[in-house]
Amino acid sequence: MTPPRTRVPAVPVQRPSTSNSAADPATARGRAAESARARAAGPGAARTLPSERPAGRGVAQAGRRGRAGERVRVGGVGLDAVTEADVVRWVAAEAAAGRGGRIVTPNVDICRAVARDPALQELVGSAEIVVADGMPLVWAARLLGTPLPERVTGADLIWSLSEVAAARDWPVYLLGGPPGVAELAAGELRSCRPGLKVAGVHAPPYHFDDTAEGRERVRRRVVAARPRLVFVGLGFPRQDLLIAELREELPQAWFVGCGAAIAFAAGTVQRAPRWMRRAGLEWAFRLMSEPGRLARRYLVDDLPFAVRLLAGCLLTRLRR
Repeated sequence: MTPPRTRVPAVPVQRPSTSNSAADPATARGRAAESARARAAGPGAARTLPSERPAGRGVAQAGRRGRAGERVRVGGVGLDAVTEADVVRWVAAEAAAGRGGRIVTPNVDICRAVARDPALQELVGSAEIVVADGMPLVWAARLLGTPLPERVTGADLIWSLSEVAAARDWPVYLLGGPPGVAELAAGELRSCRPGLKVAGVHAPPYHFDDTAEGRERVRRRVVAARPRLVFVGLGFPRQDLLIAELREELPQAWFVGCGAAIAFAAGTVQRAPRWMRRAGLEWAFRLMSEPGRLARRYLVDDLPFAVRLLAGCLLTRLRR
């Protein structure tokens, strides 16, 4: 791979003034999106936003030709048509060249949130890599006639990217999960990826990001550890808004918004069998495992959205 030579200069994020009042989530989203746009348009920037990329090239080709391709648009989200191996190669090449970035892994729940909020759409779209974490998105792309090669999940990337980090001596940081879970995940990753250097782990208290002081405490811990790879499992959009801020402080690091991946790696939450994942039934397995927490999200919110999404994609294809 031959990544672009010009580095994107960091642009400071405007953070809310420190006070005891709760931060406005809409304002935070707007600031994160504005910061993402500023990075892309900074002096000498070589990268372009997804909507500005030329058609016909994916992330794998981007590594060879220095530019990424037009994204497949599903449910208002632009997705890179890449495999997990493509993502790992691209991140490895960019990190070796001293460039960091963000990876967003949308599923149906994230698409539903993005559809309601243009600022979140910009937050997701401005990431260097956006991959389909949910099988319904893969099916929707197929119905549109613009297929994605495979589903790429944060739960898989935490293992494959940690393998590269171990081989290249890049320190990783685990941020998120209930107390003690990140420590367990770090132990499992070290055990399965010998030589992996864990720069730090932290499970911030719930609603830590409601205030500027809470975000600042977390930010200081991560920045002081100087990681090259950061897995943030705080849920969308909380994890991605925080990543947008940390990205400015650690321009050479790669950040993965990975949801429940830290808990999966720790073994505190069981993952669905491989056949269920391939069949697109992982959501059913998780629903049976955590019905109290996930029933409303999956059955009341996400399932109707997924049905509308798939039906809309099919109608779009038939009308062409």
